[in-house]
Amino acid sequence: MKHNNYIITVMLLLFVFSMEAQDTVLISKEEVLTKVSEENRSIKISEQEYIEARSDYRQTNAVFLPNITVSHTAISTTNPLMAFGSKLNQEILTQADFNPALLNDPNQIQNFATRFEIQQPLINVDGMYQRKAAKNKMNVMTLQTERTSDYLVFEVDKAYMQLQLAHKAVDVLEKALEAAEANKKLADNSFKQGYLQRADVLSVEVRVTEVKNQLQTAKSTVQNTSNYISFLMNEKENVVYRPSDILEITVLRLDDKKISENRADIKAMQLATDAYQTMHKADKMAFLPRLNAFGSYELYDDQIFQADANGYVFGAQLSWDLFQGSKRFGKAQKSKAEFEKSKLQYEQYVSQSQLEFNKAKRMLLDAENKLKLTALALEQSKESLRIRTNRFEEGLEKTSDLLMAETQYAQKQLEYYQTIFEYNYAQAYLQFLTKE
Repeated sequence: MKHNNYIITVMLLLFVFSMEAQDTVLISKEEVLTKVSEENRSIKISEQEYIEARSDYRQTNAVFLPNITVSHTAISTTNPLMAFGSKLNQEILTQADFNPALLNDPNQIQNFATRFEIQQPLINVDGMYQRKAAKNKMNVMTLQTERTSDYLVFEVDKAYMQLQLAHKAVDVLEKALEAAEANKKLADNSFKQGYLQRADVLSVEVRVTEVKNQLQTAKSTVQNTSNYISFLMNEKENVVYRPSDILEITVLRLDDKKISENRADIKAMQLATDAYQTMHKADKMAFLPRLNAFGSYELYDDQIFQADANGYVFGAQLSWDLFQGSKRFGKAQKSKAEFEKSKLQYEQYVSQSQLEFNKAKRMLLDAENKLKLTALALEQSKESLRIRTNRFEEGLEKTSDLLMAETQYAQKQLEYYQTIFEYNYAQAYLQFLTKE
C-alpha cells in the first residue's frame, strides 16, 4: 500500500512539473482568428464540400454540350455477313464476290474501322431542371462555408474569453493563496504566543489547502482552454496560451438587431428548399420526350490506321419513354415529399432561430443586471475583508470570521469575472445570431 502511494505521489509530481515546464505563449484574439481562418479543418472540409458540389454542377453541362467519341476497331472474320459487309465498307467489293460459294464460305478478311461519333442533346427539359437544382446545391455549399466561418469566429470569441476568465481565476486564487498563507503564518505566531487555539490554526490550514486545490483546478482549466484553441488553429504544439488582452466589459450596439432571412444558414435552407422543388419539377418533366441529334463518320481499310474508304451518318432522334413500370411515378412522389419536408424544416429552423434570439436577448439582460449586483457585492466584500484583516491583526477578530471574509472576497471576485464573461458572451452570441 505504501509502495502504491509512493508511485501515485511521484506521478502527480511529474504531472505538475510537466505542466510548469510547458511554454507559455502570449497570443491575441486577432492572431487566433487569422490562424483559424487559414488552418481550421472545418473550413477546409466546407471548402472541399463546395468543390464537390461545383463538380456535380459542372457534370450537368452534358445537358447542352455534345458527347464526342473516337474509336478504332480491328477484326478478322470468316462470318459470311460480316465479311461481305466489311468488303462493302472498304469499297473493294467485286463481281466475283457475288459467287454463292464465296458468299456462303468466305475467306478470312481483316477490317480496320476508325469511327468518329457525336451526340448532341437538343431538347432535354428534365435535364435542365436537374442542372438548376445542382446550381442551387452549389450555392448552398457556398453559404454553408460562409456560415461555418461565422461560427468559428464566434467560437474563437468564446474560447478566447474562456481563456481570459481562466487566467483571471488563476490570478485571483494565487492572491488568495498568498493571503491564506500569510494568515497561516500569523495564526502560527499567535498560537505560539497562546492567543489562538489549535482548532483555529487547523481552520487556517484547511483554508490554505482548499485554495491550493481550487488553484490547481483553475490551472487545469487554462490548459484545457489552451488545448481547445490549439485545436481550432490546427496547432499540434502542447502550449499554454496567455491572452494579450485583458478580460473587460465590451459594449456592442445590438438594439436594432433581428433575425434576418439573409443570414447565410437561413438563406442556405431556402436554397435547399428551392433545389428540392426544382428536382420535383425535373421528375415531372421526365414524362416529356427528348430530342437528340447524332452523327458519325467512319474510315475503313484492310490495313491498320489506313483510310481508303469512308462514309458518314447523321440524323435526329425523338424518344419518349411512355411507361417504366411505376418507377417514374414513385420517383415523382418521393421528390414531392422531400420538397414538402424541406419547407417544413425551413420553417422550423427559422422559428428555432427566433427562439434562440429571444433567449439570447433575455440572457444579455440578465447578465447586465447581474453585472451591477456582482460589482457592488465585490466592493462590499473587499471592504469587509480589509476591516476584518485589520481587526484580526489586532487580535479583535475571530479566525473563523476572517476566513469567511477571505473566502467570500475570492468568491465575489470570481463571480464578477464570470459575470463579465457571461455578459460579453451574450453579446457575441446575439451578434452571431443576427449576422447577415
